[in-house]
Amino acid sequence: MGGMGKPVPDPIKPDFPDRMNDLSHRVCCAPMMEWTDRHCRMLHRLLSRRTRLYTEMVTAEAVIRGDRDRLLGFAAREHPVALQLGSSEPERLAEAARIGAEFGYDEINLNVGCPSDRVQSGRFGACLMAEPDLVGDCVAAMRAAVSVPVTIKCRLGIDDQDPQQALRALVRASKRAGTTVFIIHARKAWLKGLSPKENREIPPLDYALVHAIKAENPELTIVLNGGLTRLEDAQTQLAHVDGVMFGRAAYQNPELLAAVDAGFFGEPPTDLDDALEQWGRYVAAQLASGVPLQAMTRHMLGLFAGRPGARLFRRQLSEQAPKPGAGIEVLRTALAFVHSPHRTAA
Repeated sequence: MGGMGKPVPDPIKPDFPDRMNDLSHRVCCAPMMEWTDRHCRMLHRLLSRRTRLYTEMVTAEAVIRGDRDRLLGFAAREHPVALQLGSSEPERLAEAARIGAEFGYDEINLNVGCPSDRVQSGRFGACLMAEPDLVGDCVAAMRAAVSVPVTIKCRLGIDDQDPQQALRALVRASKRAGTTVFIIHARKAWLKGLSPKENREIPPLDYALVHAIKAENPELTIVLNGGLTRLEDAQTQLAHVDGVMFGRAAYQNPELLAAVDAGFFGEPPTDLDDALEQWGRYVAAQLASGVPLQAMTRHMLGLFAGRPGARLFRRQLSEQAPKPGAGIEVLRTALAFVHSPHRTAA
């Protein structure tokens, strides 16, 4: 996991408690290994009250055998938040899902899309696209163990599979097992010959197939993922699917999330000044518990892209935050390069 240290009491109280169990998938932020740890998710939550957040993928074995507070801990403010699990063993997934549900996650998501070598060696992730019946068994076991929704994040297919057949086979098997929410990365994954990074960029996008899956299964919640970089493009997709999921675009330009509540939910826009003040209080509390500054500030380097002072902001955080003992003053100094005078960092 990207974060360091165990969770501390959240100094920021949830401001929309009636929505903490909102299961809407209208806008989601993708699970991203080494990125969407608890600190990243807190920053994203402060920028958007309504975006559905996902953890990094955690293997079922790690959940069962590992340090659960470190792997699964999250702040109450993060709701709605989903735990993404990786495995191909129904019984282990059921146990890990039960543990995740007990921690309070709003959703348990099964990874059927990651193409990394490590995941392939464990026979899970994208390679499960070749075993739709096994995915169905996994879903059935997880659903029997928890009362929260069990969902799937998948690709269109892998390697030489025909996406038209592979995706439909996966949806059929998982639908029979009770899954009603599918997050579909609209690309194939090539397990042979492409790196994980290349698999995010080279295989062509096929939004039309995802649209067809929704048209054929109107009762299902279909969320489109892959290639979305602008809110305008995401709005267009909502004419065909139930939700959209932003990945690296939201991480590399977090301010994108600040426009989600107003643009997609008709709510007041995020006040960036207020969000950063709350972020400063969160950082200060985590520093007091022993979390290194860089574990938090690395997630905000994409803020202020294109604005005057952004380069100095990034340079300050990149150079000073990794130093031993770096404290809140490093963040204050960085924000001073881009902030209006009335803003504070803590």
